[in-house]
Amino acid sequence: MLELAVIAVRLLQYLGAMVLFGSSLFFVYAAPVVWPRRLLAGAAGLLALSSLLAIGAQASLFAGSLSAGFTVEALGAVVSSMDLGKAALVRAIAAALALVVLLAPDGRLIRPTVIGLAAVATASLAWMGHGAASENSLQLSADVIHALSAAAWLGALAGFIGLLGQRTELAMLHAALRRFSQVGVPLVASLVLTGLVNSWFLVGLDHIGALATTSYGRLLLAKLALFTGMLVLAARNRNRHTSALEADLAAASSNPANLASLRRSIFSEVALGLGVLGAVAWLGTLGPPASFGRGG
Repeated sequence: MLELAVIAVRLLQYLGAMVLFGSSLFFVYAAPVVWPRRLLAGAAGLLALSSLLAIGAQASLFAGSLSAGFTVEALGAVVSSMDLGKAALVRAIAAALALVVLLAPDGRLIRPTVIGLAAVATASLAWMGHGAASENSLQLSADVIHALSAAAWLGALAGFIGLLGQRTELAMLHAALRRFSQVGVPLVASLVLTGLVNSWFLVGLDHIGALATTSYGRLLLAKLALFTGMLVLAARNRNRHTSALEADLAAASSNPANLASLRRSIFSEVALGLGVLGAVAWLGTLGPPASFGRGG
């Protein structure tokens, strides 16, 4: 039961960070006339709360029960002696500060401040993964870049859902799609490259066969299948839906079928993305194949 609680809290942190960082960034470069304070404030609140709960869940896991885990001594031990606990505290503080900024009156520095705090919080997610236990700085650096790239992608999808739900003008929606497609290729390249680096350390050539025989390996393969599905849908959005909306603009008319198709594609991509995040939250609690060779 405690293990499930740890996975659930990890997933909530991923969700909060993806929306807080990725969406705040999206509404600067892709749809700058919109600033969804409620969405971002909700994500900041979720991230701050779930990060604090993560400390308690980890303490409870070590102590063996919730009552023993949620004590000053147990919580203090996680924060003071574990990098995971320190990172969770930093993440909670960064998210809480972002929430305060979002609730303040509008100002010129609000957007960059929120993005900066969100980037810190998202980067700290790397200390929830196996890279934080490694002595190799390349692995941890790859995890940081991977988290930021994933958030930029998934948070943008949340932004598109917001635009579609508000019946945004066709020109703005088309511009957002076009601008996101320009950053989409670098994001995918970053995710693939950092994913390969991570897999080299966690699986390695000597343990490829373990992908089909271990829980970690099978879950990793499922994650890769979901990620591939997201790539297919993203390519479809880039090659089909952007062109369709451009044709509608040229004809000065809106085809409901094109918007409906785009909406289905975005929601499908979000569903796959949630599956990826769920797999990542679970993978972080399992021993990778490469650890078997080290006796771990």
